[in-house]
Amino acid sequence: MSAFTSTIRTTNHTLLVDGMSCASCVARVEKALLKVPGVQEASINLASEKATVITLPDVSFATLAAAIGKAGYAASPETAGEVPAVKRRFPEWWPVAVSIVLTLPLLAPMLLELLGKEWMLDGWWQLALATPVQFWLGLRFYRAGWKAVRARAGNMDLLVALGTSAAYGLSVYLLWRNADTRMPHLYFEASAAVITLVLLGKWLEARAKRQTTDAIRSLNALRPTVARVLIEGQEVSIPVQQVAIGDKVVVRPGERIPVDGTVINGQSHVDEALITGESLPIAKAPGDQVTGGSVNGEGLMVLRTIAIGTETTLARIIRMVESAQAAKAPIQRIVDRISAVFVPVVLSIAILTFIVWVLLLADWEVALINAVTVLVIACPCALGLATPTSIMAGTGVAARHGILIKDAEALEIAHSVTAVAFDKTGTLTEGKPMLVAVEAVEGMDKNNILQLSAALQKTSDHPLAHAVLEMAKSQRLAVPDTVNAKALPGRGVQGVVGGEILMLGSTRLMLESGTAPARLLERAAALEKQGRTISWLLRSRGNETETLGLLAFGDAVKGASYQAVANLHKLGIKTVMLTGDNQGSANAVAENLGIDEVWAGLLPEDKASIIQDLRDRGYVVAMVGDGLNDAPSLVAADVGLSMSTGTDVAMQAAGITLMRGDPRLVADSLDVSRRTYGKIKQGLFWAFAYNILGIPLAAAGMLSPVVAGAAMAFSSVSVVMNALLLRRWRSASDIRHPD
Repeated sequence: MSAFTSTIRTTNHTLLVDGMSCASCVARVEKALLKVPGVQEASINLASEKATVITLPDVSFATLAAAIGKAGYAASPETAGEVPAVKRRFPEWWPVAVSIVLTLPLLAPMLLELLGKEWMLDGWWQLALATPVQFWLGLRFYRAGWKAVRARAGNMDLLVALGTSAAYGLSVYLLWRNADTRMPHLYFEASAAVITLVLLGKWLEARAKRQTTDAIRSLNALRPTVARVLIEGQEVSIPVQQVAIGDKVVVRPGERIPVDGTVINGQSHVDEALITGESLPIAKAPGDQVTGGSVNGEGLMVLRTIAIGTETTLARIIRMVESAQAAKAPIQRIVDRISAVFVPVVLSIAILTFIVWVLLLADWEVALINAVTVLVIACPCALGLATPTSIMAGTGVAARHGILIKDAEALEIAHSVTAVAFDKTGTLTEGKPMLVAVEAVEGMDKNNILQLSAALQKTSDHPLAHAVLEMAKSQRLAVPDTVNAKALPGRGVQGVVGGEILMLGSTRLMLESGTAPARLLERAAALEKQGRTISWLLRSRGNETETLGLLAFGDAVKGASYQAVANLHKLGIKTVMLTGDNQGSANAVAENLGIDEVWAGLLPEDKASIIQDLRDRGYVVAMVGDGLNDAPSLVAADVGLSMSTGTDVAMQAAGITLMRGDPRLVADSLDVSRRTYGKIKQGLFWAFAYNILGIPLAAAGMLSPVVAGAAMAFSSVSVVMNALLLRRWRSASDIRHPD
């Protein structure tokens, strides 16, 4: 977005555009919209048939729709949520079926000739069969082509209408001229077969395109319509739109959770697979947050609503996926510039072909057929579909695996990333202190040290106390009671356990109260060098204080971080860690994970400077973070990836959001980006190849209109089907996903 549009208030419009058939149509609709006063940006997606327009506030939908109508197309407003199925009197495939039935008798002589049998349908019967195909079933091409002519532009429909009309008109002329003589060779089968093949191709293409929006349909299907709200102690079922923030919502076992909320009563497991990509159910208890759209497991829960409507996590996810699918990748702008001149160039080649063949053979019949073949094969459909269908399929499969890509530009840049910079705390590590080591003096057991320490921490809310109690709980240790517990300000805590006075606190407390064995002092020094925080357990007897053991705390490395770094190295990507933590802690984590480059003791602006330095060294940099202090570096990087477990600021600054706090999704994001970009390049290659090879062959008289029509239809369908192969993508790091 330009600096101008970012400093003034703007409005976003999304319109459904009917009648677009190729890349030239896209270019014409965009051009028409950009001419409207007050329109800042316009982006058209051929695959989803949507226009996304950014305007000044006083530009209305009616104004935009009128501009699209003047260009020869129809616009309608996008409805919220799932588009209701249109009730049709006949199935969508009926024009194709009728066209095939009428065309097959025209093609029968050609097919029988391959079997060595000669038979020809009477010319007047050929006229009777071809006419409804040309002017009834093919009427759509005349309508769209005429609109293009009125708009002084060209499109695929105009090429088909001109080509088939020329073949049909030539056949009618030959039939009339030779009515009293032997029937000449007619070309009714060519005009009818081209229309039939184009209709078949458009139907197959439409079916395939619908599959690219499966992700949006799946997400929309997660939206419950009814919620059970507690009103004066009674459960009342109301439409989910009427639920207010703060309402208590009851969710029974097996039901889909209707709102974002906090559990206030009950325990259960929640399946969040379609939202986060995490296939294993997550345990939920009072105080935990749950996401609307996920499925409750075995327990009844009561939630307090914290988000409704468009502010729920599911609604934000749907908006992000829709935004990414509607956006235009930078590579598509090159295609648009080519498409703008494509149809005029093809018309010129067709005219030139006609003139050259007339001059060479003095046979205007052959010249006209070759010119028709040029018009038919030179369809820019595949050119316009290659990029948007790949982006829609790629962003859709990424969303199903917990990777939300905000825009097509982030997707395109991510494929070329050569260096990934990680924040440490909360990204590669758990982001909270954990007990990582317990040491005891001779004669004491480590479990005994942990039991006594947990007894002293029973009444504390300090994060280190929680770490001790969690470890004791995981070891299933019985924690004795403490009496006369009191805080030692700046030093630790003291209490009586089992009749003995115990103290747990800092190194300062230990040095002031007594000494520790040399072995423990050496061990403490080694742990502190790794960035660990040390607490000492002391026992006071009379005037003497003795050291019983020590506890070491650290921010534990996530189990998935090892595979995350390894997966990036497999992709040939350099790994960097940027942290505000001390050098010892940073080095320990980096060495443990095998990270290539480490920077510690950094301020937020320092991280952004290092990102810029990496870019200056020639790297395409992705930054991964989750905190408020990561926002500057997320913006400074070529592409930012944020954890949804982090702050909203980080998610807003990033181009890609990872719906789980799993660093393995970083490599998955880059991999799906590479696969998507590969499909874009394959689609564009085949689209150009069809035209570069087909047009010269058609101009040289080496193709018939029927073969040209089949090749043109096949080009569009093959490009879309190739893009749909992205739906089979699997995460390299997590094979548990069922889809």
